[in-house]
Amino acid sequence: MTPDAAGWRSSAAYEHIAEMSPSDLAWEWLRRNDAYVEDYRELREGMADTQTLTDKIRRRWGLRFPRGPAGSSI
Repeated sequence: MTPDAAGWRSSAAYEHIAEMSPSDLAWEWLRRNDAYVEDYRELREGMADTQTLTDKIRRRWGLRFPRGPAGSSI
């Protein structure tokens, strides 16, 4: 389903961005990136060697995972 973009020019829809930390803002955009979502899904679902995927994500996205996400087994 395509998101409703009718109000994309409304500044009110983006006021919360001014209050975000740089890492929060980066996360908002990263989580919408289809390539990142696919890489993370592969890691989460154990579709390949965990270390190989973790290294790929570190290089591609500049991310480090000192622990797995809360509630996960990675």
